[in-house]
Amino acid sequence: MHIGILTGGGDCPGLNAVIRAVTLALIERCGASVTGIERGFLGLLDGRCRPLDAPTVRGLIAEGGTILGTHNRADPFHYFGAGGTDCSGHALDFLGRQNIDALVVIGGDGTMTIAERFARLGVPVVGVPKTIDNDLMLNERSFGFDSAVTVVSEALGRLQTTARSHGRLMIVETMGRYAGWIALEGGLAGGADAILIPEQSYQLDHLAAFARQRAHEQGFALLCVAEGAKALGGEWVIQRQLDDSPDPLRLGGVGQRLMGDLEAQLGSEVEIRCTLLGHLQRGGSPTAFDRVLATRFGVAAAGLVMRGQFGRMVALQGDRCVDVGLGEVAGQNRCVPLDHERLHVAHELGVFLG
Repeated sequence: MHIGILTGGGDCPGLNAVIRAVTLALIERCGASVTGIERGFLGLLDGRCRPLDAPTVRGLIAEGGTILGTHNRADPFHYFGAGGTDCSGHALDFLGRQNIDALVVIGGDGTMTIAERFARLGVPVVGVPKTIDNDLMLNERSFGFDSAVTVVSEALGRLQTTARSHGRLMIVETMGRYAGWIALEGGLAGGADAILIPEQSYQLDHLAAFARQRAHEQGFALLCVAEGAKALGGEWVIQRQLDDSPDPLRLGGVGQRLMGDLEAQLGSEVEIRCTLLGHLQRGGSPTAFDRVLATRFGVAAAGLVMRGQFGRMVALQGDRCVDVGLGEVAGQNRCVPLDHERLHVAHELGVFLG
Protein backbone atom coordinates (compact mmCIF):
# COMPACT_ATOMS: atom_id res chain seq x y z
CA MET A 1 0.00 0.00 0.00
CA HIS A 2 1.33 3.41 -1.00
CA ILE A 3 -0.31 6.44 0.65
CA GLY A 4 0.18 10.13 -0.15
CA ILE A 5 -0.26 12.92 2.42
CA LEU A 6 -0.71 16.63 1.71
CA THR A 7 -1.50 19.76 3.71
CA GLY A 8 -3.68 22.39 2.02
CA GLY A 9 -4.75 25.95 2.85
CA GLY A 10 -3.18 28.04 5.59
CA ASP A 11 -0.76 26.58 8.09
CA CYS A 12 -1.44 26.16 11.80
CA PRO A 13 0.10 24.43 14.82
CA GLY A 14 -0.56 20.68 14.80
CA LEU A 15 -0.14 19.89 11.10
CA ASN A 16 3.16 18.11 11.68
CA ALA A 17 1.61 16.11 14.51
CA VAL A 18 -1.02 14.81 12.05
CA ILE A 19 1.63 13.96 9.44
CA ARG A 20 3.56 12.12 12.15
CA ALA A 21 0.54 10.15 13.39
CA VAL A 22 -0.72 9.14 9.93
CA THR A 23 2.74 8.03 8.85
CA LEU A 24 3.61 6.09 11.99
CA ALA A 25 0.21 4.36 12.19
CA LEU A 26 0.31 3.27 8.54
CA ILE A 27 3.88 2.00 8.83
CA GLU A 28 3.39 0.28 12.19
CA ARG A 29 0.04 -1.34 11.42
CA CYS A 30 0.28 -2.37 7.77
CA GLY A 31 3.82 -1.65 6.56
CA ALA A 32 2.62 0.98 4.09
CA SER A 33 4.89 3.24 2.07
CA VAL A 34 4.11 6.90 2.73
CA THR A 35 4.88 9.87 0.48
CA GLY A 36 4.50 13.51 1.41
CA ILE A 37 3.15 15.77 -1.35
CA GLU A 38 4.86 19.17 -1.09
CA ARG A 39 3.00 22.49 -1.02
CA GLY A 40 -0.47 21.00 -0.96
CA PHE A 41 -2.30 20.40 -4.23
CA LEU A 42 0.40 22.38 -6.01
CA GLY A 43 2.69 19.40 -5.50
CA LEU A 44 0.29 17.21 -7.48
CA LEU A 45 0.63 19.62 -10.40
CA ASP A 46 4.37 20.30 -10.11
CA GLY A 47 5.32 16.71 -9.27
CA ARG A 48 6.92 17.56 -5.94
CA CYS A 49 7.01 14.90 -3.25
CA ARG A 50 9.27 13.18 -0.76
CA PRO A 51 9.27 9.83 1.07
CA LEU A 52 8.23 9.81 4.71
CA ASP A 53 9.48 7.19 7.14
CA ALA A 54 9.39 6.68 10.90
CA PRO A 55 12.76 8.33 11.72
CA THR A 56 11.76 11.38 9.67
CA VAL A 57 8.48 12.02 11.47
CA ARG A 58 8.94 10.79 15.03
CA GLY A 59 10.27 14.09 16.34
CA LEU A 60 7.64 16.31 14.71
CA ILE A 61 4.92 16.41 17.35
CA ALA A 62 5.95 19.76 18.85
CA GLU A 63 6.92 21.51 15.61
CA GLY A 64 4.66 24.23 14.24
CA GLY A 65 3.85 24.70 10.56
CA THR A 66 4.12 21.81 8.11
CA ILE A 67 7.29 20.13 6.90
CA LEU A 68 5.56 19.47 3.58
CA GLY A 69 4.74 23.11 2.95
CA THR A 70 1.30 24.30 1.91
CA HIS A 71 -0.48 26.57 -0.55
CA ASN A 72 -3.84 28.31 -0.26
CA ARG A 73 -4.43 29.12 -3.94
CA ALA A 74 -3.54 25.90 -5.79
CA ASP A 75 -6.93 24.49 -6.77
CA PRO A 76 -6.23 21.96 -9.56
CA PHE A 77 -9.77 22.43 -10.88
CA HIS A 78 -9.18 26.19 -11.30
CA TYR A 79 -5.41 26.42 -11.41
CA PHE A 80 -4.07 29.98 -11.07
CA GLY A 81 -0.89 28.97 -12.91
CA ALA A 82 -2.89 28.15 -16.04
CA GLY A 83 -5.31 31.04 -16.13
CA GLY A 84 -7.92 29.28 -14.01
CA THR A 85 -8.32 26.24 -16.27
CA ASP A 86 -9.01 22.71 -15.05
CA CYS A 87 -5.67 20.90 -14.57
CA SER A 88 -7.00 18.07 -12.42
CA GLY A 89 -5.97 15.59 -15.11
CA HIS A 90 -2.31 16.46 -14.49
CA ALA A 91 -2.80 15.71 -10.80
CA LEU A 92 -4.40 12.35 -11.59
CA ASP A 93 -1.52 11.51 -13.92
CA PHE A 94 0.98 12.29 -11.17
CA LEU A 95 -0.81 10.05 -8.68
CA GLY A 96 -0.78 7.28 -11.27
CA ARG A 97 2.92 7.68 -12.04
CA GLN A 98 3.75 7.53 -8.33
CA ASN A 99 1.51 4.46 -7.86
CA ILE A 100 -0.24 6.18 -4.96
CA ASP A 101 -3.17 4.07 -3.81
CA ALA A 102 -4.89 6.65 -1.61
CA LEU A 103 -4.54 10.25 -0.50
CA VAL A 104 -4.83 11.73 3.01
CA VAL A 105 -5.73 15.40 2.68
CA ILE A 106 -5.36 17.74 5.67
CA GLY A 107 -7.14 21.07 5.38
CA GLY A 108 -10.18 23.28 5.85
CA ASP A 109 -13.42 23.78 3.95
CA GLY A 110 -11.70 24.82 0.69
CA THR A 111 -9.34 21.87 0.83
CA MET A 112 -12.20 19.48 1.61
CA THR A 113 -14.14 20.86 -1.35
CA ILE A 114 -11.21 20.00 -3.65
CA ALA A 115 -10.77 16.60 -1.96
CA GLU A 116 -14.45 15.82 -2.51
CA ARG A 117 -14.12 16.61 -6.22
CA PHE A 118 -11.16 14.24 -6.50
CA ALA A 119 -13.17 11.58 -4.67
CA ARG A 120 -15.91 11.93 -7.31
CA LEU A 121 -13.24 11.31 -9.96
CA GLY A 122 -12.41 7.99 -8.29
CA VAL A 123 -9.42 8.98 -6.13
CA PRO A 124 -9.51 7.20 -2.75
CA VAL A 125 -9.40 10.16 -0.35
CA VAL A 126 -9.54 10.57 3.43
CA GLY A 127 -9.84 14.04 4.93
CA VAL A 128 -8.46 15.44 8.19
CA PRO A 129 -10.04 18.72 9.37
CA LYS A 130 -7.65 21.63 9.75
CA THR A 131 -9.17 25.02 10.39
CA ILE A 132 -7.65 27.50 12.80
CA ASP A 133 -11.03 29.28 12.83
CA ASN A 134 -12.68 26.05 14.08
CA ASP A 135 -15.40 26.48 11.46
CA LEU A 136 -15.67 23.14 9.64
CA MET A 137 -19.15 21.60 9.67
CA LEU A 138 -19.83 18.47 11.73
CA ASN A 139 -16.55 18.87 13.63
CA GLU A 140 -16.60 20.31 17.12
CA ARG A 141 -12.90 21.06 17.52
CA SER A 142 -9.97 21.41 15.13
CA PHE A 143 -6.30 21.30 16.03
CA GLY A 144 -4.60 24.70 15.84
CA PHE A 145 -7.65 26.41 17.31
CA ASP A 146 -6.58 25.91 20.92
CA SER A 147 -3.11 27.25 20.07
CA ALA A 148 -4.63 30.35 18.44
CA VAL A 149 -6.94 30.93 21.43
CA THR A 150 -3.90 30.70 23.71
CA VAL A 151 -2.12 33.40 21.68
CA VAL A 152 -5.18 35.68 21.90
CA SER A 153 -5.67 35.17 25.63
CA GLU A 154 -1.98 35.78 26.36
CA ALA A 155 -2.03 38.93 24.21
CA LEU A 156 -5.06 40.26 26.08
CA GLY A 157 -3.36 39.51 29.39
CA ARG A 158 -0.26 41.45 28.36
CA LEU A 159 -2.28 44.34 26.97
CA GLN A 160 -4.34 44.59 30.14
CA THR A 161 -1.30 45.62 32.18
CA THR A 162 -0.36 48.44 29.81
CA ALA A 163 -4.02 49.44 29.36
CA ARG A 164 -4.38 49.80 33.13
CA SER A 165 -1.13 51.71 33.39
CA HIS A 166 -2.17 54.31 30.81
CA GLY A 167 -5.93 54.25 31.23
CA ARG A 168 -6.48 53.10 27.65
CA LEU A 169 -8.97 51.15 25.60
CA MET A 170 -7.08 48.34 23.88
CA ILE A 171 -8.50 46.69 20.76
CA VAL A 172 -7.21 43.24 19.74
CA GLU A 173 -8.08 42.00 16.24
CA THR A 174 -8.14 38.22 15.80
CA MET A 175 -8.67 35.84 12.90
CA GLY A 176 -12.22 34.77 12.14
CA ARG A 177 -13.73 35.72 8.80
CA TYR A 178 -17.08 33.96 8.91
CA ALA A 179 -16.94 32.44 12.40
CA GLY A 180 -16.01 34.12 15.67
CA TRP A 181 -14.84 31.13 17.68
CA ILE A 182 -11.28 32.46 18.20
CA ALA A 183 -12.43 35.90 19.34
CA LEU A 184 -15.12 34.38 21.57
CA GLU A 185 -12.99 31.82 23.37
CA GLY A 186 -9.84 33.95 23.33
CA GLY A 187 -11.81 36.92 24.64
CA LEU A 188 -13.32 34.86 27.44
CA ALA A 189 -9.95 33.40 28.40
CA GLY A 190 -8.26 36.81 28.28
CA GLY A 191 -10.91 38.69 30.23
CA ALA A 192 -12.08 40.96 27.41
CA ASP A 193 -14.74 43.52 28.30
CA ALA A 194 -16.25 43.40 24.79
CA ILE A 195 -16.19 40.61 22.18
CA LEU A 196 -17.30 41.28 18.62
CA ILE A 197 -17.87 38.36 16.23
CA PRO A 198 -19.10 38.06 12.62
CA GLU A 199 -22.31 36.31 13.62
CA GLN A 200 -23.63 39.26 15.66
CA SER A 201 -23.39 42.80 14.30
CA TYR A 202 -22.65 45.56 16.80
CA GLN A 203 -24.18 49.00 17.25
CA LEU A 204 -21.40 51.58 17.37
CA ASP A 205 -23.16 54.04 19.65
CA HIS A 206 -23.95 51.29 22.16
CA LEU A 207 -20.34 50.07 22.03
CA ALA A 208 -19.01 53.59 22.56
CA ALA A 209 -21.28 54.12 25.56
CA PHE A 210 -20.22 50.78 27.01
CA ALA A 211 -16.51 51.53 26.49
CA ARG A 212 -16.90 54.95 28.14
CA GLN A 213 -18.63 53.44 31.17
CA ARG A 214 -16.25 50.49 31.52
CA ALA A 215 -13.15 52.71 31.22
CA HIS A 216 -14.62 55.04 33.85
CA GLU A 217 -15.37 52.16 36.22
CA GLN A 218 -12.07 50.30 36.06
CA GLY A 219 -9.69 52.75 34.39
CA PHE A 220 -9.23 50.75 31.17
CA ALA A 221 -11.09 48.45 28.76
CA LEU A 222 -10.23 45.48 26.52
CA LEU A 223 -12.03 44.81 23.26
CA CYS A 224 -11.54 41.57 21.28
CA VAL A 225 -12.80 41.73 17.68
CA ALA A 226 -12.81 39.07 14.96
CA GLU A 227 -11.64 40.23 11.53
CA GLY A 228 -15.08 39.48 10.07
CA ALA A 229 -17.06 41.53 12.60
CA LYS A 230 -19.04 44.46 11.28
CA ALA A 231 -21.30 47.20 12.51
CA LEU A 232 -25.05 46.89 12.12
CA GLY A 233 -25.72 47.65 8.46
CA GLY A 234 -21.98 47.81 7.77
CA GLU A 235 -19.62 45.85 5.56
CA TRP A 236 -16.46 43.78 6.00
CA VAL A 237 -13.14 45.58 6.10
CA ILE A 238 -11.36 44.08 3.08
CA GLN A 239 -7.58 44.33 3.03
CA ARG A 240 -7.15 43.06 -0.54
CA GLN A 241 -8.63 40.75 -3.15
CA LEU A 242 -6.87 37.89 -4.93
CA ASP A 243 -8.95 37.04 -7.97
CA ASP A 244 -7.07 33.81 -8.69
CA SER A 245 -7.65 32.41 -5.20
CA PRO A 246 -10.45 29.96 -4.33
CA ASP A 247 -11.40 32.40 -1.55
CA PRO A 248 -10.41 35.77 -3.00
CA LEU A 249 -11.25 38.15 -0.14
CA ARG A 250 -8.56 38.89 2.45
CA LEU A 251 -9.97 40.65 5.48
CA GLY A 252 -8.04 42.78 7.92
CA GLY A 253 -8.19 46.22 9.48
CA VAL A 254 -11.50 46.12 11.35
CA GLY A 255 -9.61 46.96 14.54
CA GLN A 256 -8.13 50.11 13.02
CA ARG A 257 -11.50 51.14 11.60
CA LEU A 258 -13.13 50.54 14.95
CA MET A 259 -10.46 52.61 16.68
CA GLY A 260 -11.22 55.54 14.36
CA ASP A 261 -14.97 55.16 14.82
CA LEU A 262 -14.65 55.06 18.62
CA GLU A 263 -12.27 58.03 18.67
CA ALA A 264 -14.89 60.01 16.76
CA GLN A 265 -17.48 59.06 19.39
CA LEU A 266 -15.35 59.38 22.53
CA GLY A 267 -13.03 62.23 21.59
CA SER A 268 -10.33 62.71 24.21
CA GLU A 269 -12.25 60.86 26.95
CA VAL A 270 -10.42 57.58 26.35
CA GLU A 271 -7.11 56.96 24.61
CA ILE A 272 -7.36 54.01 22.20
CA ARG A 273 -4.75 51.64 20.77
CA CYS A 274 -5.15 48.69 18.38
CA THR A 275 -3.14 45.47 18.00
CA LEU A 276 -3.49 43.16 14.99
CA LEU A 277 -2.35 39.66 15.96
CA GLY A 278 -2.45 38.31 12.40
CA HIS A 279 -0.12 35.41 11.68
CA LEU A 280 1.10 35.23 15.29
CA GLN A 281 -2.00 33.09 15.76
CA ARG A 282 -0.75 30.60 13.16
CA GLY A 283 2.87 30.33 14.24
CA GLY A 284 4.78 28.46 16.92
CA SER A 285 4.46 25.14 18.67
CA PRO A 286 1.02 23.58 19.20
CA THR A 287 -0.43 23.40 22.69
CA ALA A 288 -0.56 20.03 24.42
CA PHE A 289 -4.29 19.81 23.62
CA ASP A 290 -3.66 20.38 19.91
CA ARG A 291 -0.81 17.83 19.85
CA VAL A 292 -3.09 15.16 21.31
CA LEU A 293 -6.05 16.04 19.08
CA ALA A 294 -3.90 16.10 15.94
CA THR A 295 -2.47 12.71 16.90
CA ARG A 296 -5.94 11.27 17.43
CA PHE A 297 -7.07 12.61 14.06
CA GLY A 298 -4.01 11.17 12.33
CA VAL A 299 -4.49 7.70 13.79
CA ALA A 300 -8.20 7.80 12.95
CA ALA A 301 -7.41 8.81 9.35
CA ALA A 302 -4.93 5.95 9.01
CA GLY A 303 -7.64 3.61 10.28
CA LEU A 304 -10.06 4.77 7.57
CA VAL A 305 -7.38 4.18 4.93
CA MET A 306 -6.66 0.67 6.18
CA ARG A 307 -10.36 -0.20 6.28
CA GLY A 308 -10.87 1.19 2.77
CA GLN A 309 -13.40 3.78 3.95
CA PHE A 310 -12.76 6.57 1.47
CA GLY A 311 -14.62 9.77 0.69
CA ARG A 312 -14.77 10.38 4.44
CA MET A 313 -13.36 12.99 6.83
CA VAL A 314 -12.33 12.43 10.43
CA ALA A 315 -14.28 14.59 12.89
CA LEU A 316 -14.56 15.19 16.62
CA GLN A 317 -18.05 14.83 18.03
CA GLY A 318 -18.73 14.53 21.74
CA ASP A 319 -15.00 13.96 22.36
CA ARG A 320 -15.07 10.93 20.05
CA CYS A 321 -13.31 10.62 16.73
CA VAL A 322 -15.94 9.74 14.12
CA ASP A 323 -16.07 10.08 10.34
CA VAL A 324 -18.41 12.02 8.07
CA GLY A 325 -18.85 12.26 4.31
CA LEU A 326 -16.69 14.80 2.48
CA GLY A 327 -19.79 15.99 0.67
CA GLU A 328 -21.40 16.87 4.00
CA VAL A 329 -18.66 19.37 4.91
CA ALA A 330 -17.32 20.67 1.60
CA GLY A 331 -17.78 24.40 1.11
CA GLN A 332 -19.67 24.95 4.38
CA ASN A 333 -18.87 26.91 7.54
CA ARG A 334 -19.72 26.17 11.17
CA CYS A 335 -20.56 29.52 12.70
CA VAL A 336 -21.23 30.43 16.33
CA PRO A 337 -24.96 29.90 17.02
CA LEU A 338 -26.45 32.96 18.68
CA ASP A 339 -27.84 30.74 21.45
CA HIS A 340 -24.45 29.11 22.11
CA GLU A 341 -23.51 28.45 25.72
CA ARG A 342 -20.29 30.49 25.51
CA LEU A 343 -22.19 33.55 24.36
CA HIS A 344 -24.50 33.03 27.32
CA VAL A 345 -21.50 32.83 29.65
CA ALA A 346 -20.08 36.06 28.23
CA HIS A 347 -23.44 37.80 28.60
CA GLU A 348 -23.76 36.68 32.22
CA LEU A 349 -20.34 38.20 32.93
CA GLY A 350 -21.39 41.58 31.55
CA VAL A 351 -19.32 41.28 28.36
CA PHE A 352 -20.55 43.54 25.53
CA LEU A 353 -21.48 41.40 22.50
CA GLY A 354 -23.12 43.90 20.19
